[in-house]
Amino acid sequence: MTTQPGPGGGRLDPNLSVIMGERRRLINLAYRLLGSLAEAEDAVQETYARWYAMSRQQQDAIASPGAWLSTVAGRLCLNVLSSARARRETYVGEWIPEPLPEPTEWTGGRPAGITADPADRVTLDESVTMAFLVVLDSMTPAERVAFVLHDVFRYSFAEVAEIVGRTPAACRRLASSARRRVRAAQAPATPAARQARIVRDFKRAWEAGDIDALVVLLDPGVTAISDGGGLVGAVLHPIEGAEQVVRSLAHLEGRLRDLTILERTVNGRPGLIAQHDGVTVSVYAFEVAGERITHIWAVRNPDKLRPWTV
Repeated sequence: MTTQPGPGGGRLDPNLSVIMGERRRLINLAYRLLGSLAEAEDAVQETYARWYAMSRQQQDAIASPGAWLSTVAGRLCLNVLSSARARRETYVGEWIPEPLPEPTEWTGGRPAGITADPADRVTLDESVTMAFLVVLDSMTPAERVAFVLHDVFRYSFAEVAEIVGRTPAACRRLASSARRRVRAAQAPATPAARQARIVRDFKRAWEAGDIDALVVLLDPGVTAISDGGGLVGAVLHPIEGAEQVVRSLAHLEGRLRDLTILERTVNGRPGLIAQHDGVTVSVYAFEVAGERITHIWAVRNPDKLRPWTV
């Protein structure tokens, strides 16, 4: 990124390494706030554009460039979230957050042989599991921003208030409300090795068309949600109940003959992807409680599969 010319005739910006060093943190923050890597990248790009739209004197007057960037990025994300609610009312089918692969498998939709910039990679932890992001998406924009900034990124409520445009006390209440939502939706922790085994067993049973094995692996109240982004043949509504989900999986059995199902890490948890001729066409995320799968999220929207493109 080039610097704007200013006093000093285009001298190298002394803040360049500092502000560019913030990029990965800003991407991580924006993705958790928006649930979309594409929108997160746009928000961060706009944040830097606003920095370089200032004169050198204005930049030098900012005591903490990192704090300034975070504030601007947070406000931009809040604006995006506020407008996203209206956009999603016209979205065809269910909307699911954009799934992310392991950093080692990150391609970012770039041409073959060109790897993604490490600064664009999102750190995968408990705050980006699909289940967690889905709960975040159920919150109001202000709740989500207050909760993520304070509980995940450890901003003080005074700092959150500056971004959200409310008092620190109001932001504390917003975060508390969001926290209750998270706790109410939180499933008991299941060891990663057990999750991986259950997802692997699910893959094998699905490929074999073993209905009985699938029923055993699914919780009786399991919910499956698909995001096809309006693709022809996409499932438009959630499917609830083990028998209904198995029936839907059986319906897809013929399509499996043309697909390769692979085990992958999806948002930090064991998941599956479906590939056709080496191209990822679906990503499956799971929530496991005890010995059974309670939620399945299937993303087919091509716009959300850029990081998985081979």
